[in-house]
Amino acid sequence: MDIRIGIANSPRELNFESSQTPAEIEKTVAEALTGTGTHLTLSDNKGKLYVVPVASLAYVEIGSEESRRVGFVG
Repeated sequence: MDIRIGIANSPRELNFESSQTPAEIEKTVAEALTGTGTHLTLSDNKGKLYVVPVASLAYVEIGSEESRRVGFVG
């Protein structure tokens, strides 16, 4: 699952792949936004941990894995 996280007041975004399902990711994001916690924590396929302050979240985009095409489009 491809995840993109936009950070407020930052031109860059976090982009990584996770083995979690879209429902699991959505639940984690919703709990971080509505709960009393101050951070959103997600992990990628390689075991890296991403911790983002909830106050800095601009958006979280959850997409499907897409196979990359090789070659030219005609």
